Amino acid sequence: MRKKISNRIADGHPWIFGNEIGDEVGDYQPGDIVEVFSSTGSFVGKGYINPASQIKIRLLTRDINETIDEHFFQQKIEKAWQYRQKLGYRENCRLVFGESDDLPALIIDKFNDYFVVQTLALGIDLWKPAIVKALQSIFSPKGIYERNDVPVRELEGMSTIKGFLSQEFDTRILIQEHGLQFQVDLVEGMKTGYFLDQQDNRQAIAPMVKDAEVLDAFCYTGTFGVHAAKYGAKSVLGLDIADAAIQLAQNNARLNGFENICRFEQLNAFDVLKQWVKEGRRYDSVILDPPAFTKSKENINKAITGYKEINLRAMKLLRPGGFLITSSCTHLINPQLFLQIIDMAAKDAKRRICQVSWQTQSADHPILWNIPHSQYLKFLIVEVR
Repeated sequence: MRKKISNRIADGHPWIFGNEIGDEVGDYQPGDIVEVFSSTGSFVGKGYINPASQIKIRLLTRDINETIDEHFFQQKIEKAWQYRQKLGYRENCRLVFGESDDLPALIIDKFNDYFVVQTLALGIDLWKPAIVKALQSIFSPKGIYERNDVPVRELEGMSTIKGFLSQEFDTRILIQEHGLQFQVDLVEGMKTGYFLDQQDNRQAIAPMVKDAEVLDAFCYTGTFGVHAAKYGAKSVLGLDIADAAIQLAQNNARLNGFENICRFEQLNAFDVLKQWVKEGRRYDSVILDPPAFTKSKENINKAITGYKEINLRAMKLLRPGGFLITSSCTHLINPQLFLQIIDMAAKDAKRRICQVSWQTQSADHPILWNIPHSQYLKFLIVEVR
């Protein structure tokens, strides 16, 4: 390490940037496991190295005697699964959440007997066979699929790819959530095919949607809307710009017998919400679960403007005493900033708001306080007066 070890690393953060590294002893290949020592010679940890990445080393262990091998990954995945089971997750969950499970840049989502894997850094990608072997040993899964079609891999000098890591299987699967059925497209769906991080929050909307006319903007495959129907909504209108999402949303409503309550339309929420305010349309509850408006700090101001605008329009569409159910999924908008955005939107809309619920991602996405980016989802319910 160069200079004194930073407090961030000493406190347990696994990332070591290139400018934090001093002398290098011995040869290595990109992706190799290396040992890291402080400038005073004390052991820091072992991790995989990639000089092509800004995050040059990602630490896997702080134990000098621990060997990084197939058994290591088996143990880590078993530990992650035991933790989820303690919290009550059995069927669907984020099984491995990268740094939060001491497996940097590894994502594994469990959809009952099917698994989706993302290896987002070169070092972890080289261990993909060991990861697949561990999943097969622990779960005897019906199928494993790789969703490495994400641009962040290019920052590691890797190509984007997706495909089977097991024998081929039908990648349109059915899952159960809170007594409802949802079709998940593991190949074409966003992220790993389904947003597991909102599954606990989807239960939180129940009191706010009973007997309500609900608008579900950015509805994707209709999971919030179908939950609203289950919890007694009078009607649900879901909007999404993607035709494929709308088709899946309609199918999910049919699967659960709510096709007479839920209606889904392919529309750009930004355009129509503004128009509907002018037309005088009103709803009892508005759900906003938009995609991340930015993935880089350079566009943070555009993202703030975007979040403020859609929340302002949603508030104007609500009847007095209606509920705004709103989210942000980018870690670049921190919780305090998100609440400030909602406050600004309320003031511009000339509405008063009363906080009902303030939550984060589902508990199968663990938040480590020493790794700020592990908390990324903000979920807020307010009454709009």
